[in-house]
Amino acid sequence: MTKRVSLFVTCVVDQLLPSAGLAMAEVLARAGYEVEFRPAQTCCGRPAYEAGCREQAQLVGEHFLRSFADAEYVVTPSTACATMLRKRLPEFGGLAARELAGRVWEFSRFLVEVARVEDVGARFEHAAVVQEAEGLNCGPRLLAHVKGLEQVSVSDWAGSGKLWGRGEPVSPALVNRIGASGASHVIGMEAERLLLLRRALEKAGHAIETVHLAEVLASR
Repeated sequence: MTKRVSLFVTCVVDQLLPSAGLAMAEVLARAGYEVEFRPAQTCCGRPAYEAGCREQAQLVGEHFLRSFADAEYVVTPSTACATMLRKRLPEFGGLAARELAGRVWEFSRFLVEVARVEDVGARFEHAAVVQEAEGLNCGPRLLAHVKGLEQVSVSDWAGSGKLWGRGEPVSPALVNRIGASGASHVIGMEAERLLLLRRALEKAGHAIETVHLAEVLASR
């Protein structure tokens, strides 16, 4: 039986960081899965939910349910979006929504806990700091197997920014800590926070690249 995954790339990745979605598809295909993209998909509803617009969030959740009702697995590159769907989707659609919520997986957790893969054969020969992510993910376990990667520690991630709900900018202090770390890259697992950090680093004049975890795992 063919193993199939449906990509939920998120609104941010679709519009602003498509390279992360393409990389995720590439890694999943290498892991032996048939990958599909459903064009009707839009958003998880998190922006509306965190803004207090519950009716609008429910409309988005109902659309998600219609779009992915028969999906075997739904895999997303965002821990926050996966958490939103797992926790809140059951509020929007009864038994069908509860069942679908259980088939939604964040990308790194899917690889480790479902595909049972930790070493995807990636090579990324750079010094990088790894951005903290919201919620539970298996990014560190996957990055531990990436050849050539030198992980640089930034002890304090306070002020890392927030896009949805009560938006918060990235703090200059965090930007300075990353700039002084000696890293050439920042690896992130949440596209929106990664993009906020990219803009803050550019504005401060730091030539430090930001890449999503999926892009690192797809590299050779």
